[in-house]
Amino acid sequence: MKSFSSARLNELFAHFKNKRIAVVGDVMIDRYMWGTVTRISPEAPVPVVEIESETSRLGGAANVANNIKALGGIPILVGVVGNNTHGGEFRDMLAQMDCPTYGIITDATRPTTIKTRVIAQDQHVVRVDSEDKRDIDGTIQKQIIDVLREHMDSIDAVIIEDYNKGVIVKDLIRSVIELVNEKGKIVTIDPKFNNFFEYQHVTLFKPNKKEAEEAIGKKFRTEADVIEAGKLLLEKLHAENILLTRSEKGMSLFERNGDVTHIPTVARKIADVSGAGDTVIATLTMLLASGATVKEAAAIANYAGGIVCGEVGIVPIDPDILKQKILSDGKG
Repeated sequence: MKSFSSARLNELFAHFKNKRIAVVGDVMIDRYMWGTVTRISPEAPVPVVEIESETSRLGGAANVANNIKALGGIPILVGVVGNNTHGGEFRDMLAQMDCPTYGIITDATRPTTIKTRVIAQDQHVVRVDSEDKRDIDGTIQKQIIDVLREHMDSIDAVIIEDYNKGVIVKDLIRSVIELVNEKGKIVTIDPKFNNFFEYQHVTLFKPNKKEAEEAIGKKFRTEADVIEAGKLLLEKLHAENILLTRSEKGMSLFERNGDVTHIPTVARKIADVSGAGDTVIATLTMLLASGATVKEAAAIANYAGGIVCGEVGIVPIDPDILKQKILSDGKG
């Protein structure tokens, strides 16, 4: 485990301020219905949830942006919403967190993605998704690239956040990475199964174990399997770094120079893993843009992911809590 002095953490966190990070990906609204269960329905063997409150939060790529904002950066969110009430609600939520909205493109042919989770006694009961996962067309892709090209000179890094909802398509992936590399900027990837091997020549590629197993077509049963997979991904993607997240086994970092670093999990209590990957990629990218080494970035992001796993629902990381957690664990 990477050790940190208080001085080094303060230095890195101070550099977070006003870092401009573009987040390109599938945006959505995460809606929560909170209640209690006291009986089973007489109509079917399912619980009856008596709803007590409802909340809405930014989800998907927008949750990555929310984490960047929480860390002190300026997120430039680039995504697609529908021409409907929910699209307006999404823009209002961004405006309320003082996040630029010029990267939010309206596509009248599709709805705004909404995930509704029903939670009772801090347990998920059911999730309902309202979405259209068709690929966006060429016109929408061009608008996305135009936004990035217009602002690229002032952007410190780009995150591509793929939820397989139709925004991150092959041509767009190639165009975004080409533009970022042309400008010599950092580009990090949070992939899904579709288009997994399209992310060529990136700064850091962050799949989870399940995604990597599905893409490679092999279960990782041993540490040797993990190491083999990491090195294979480095080779096939021509990436600078691969960060494989492994749930309760933490993370494994593979660098182009041949270094392999296993980072054990620091999560003490797992209440809800939703949003943890968003926190990890946001924290990683902010750190890389702030001058951290990739080992430092991975170690700190591991702490950030562990912290949000202890919360129910999608919540951004608090930088003060993050710093305190690292130091209190005796690493400083």
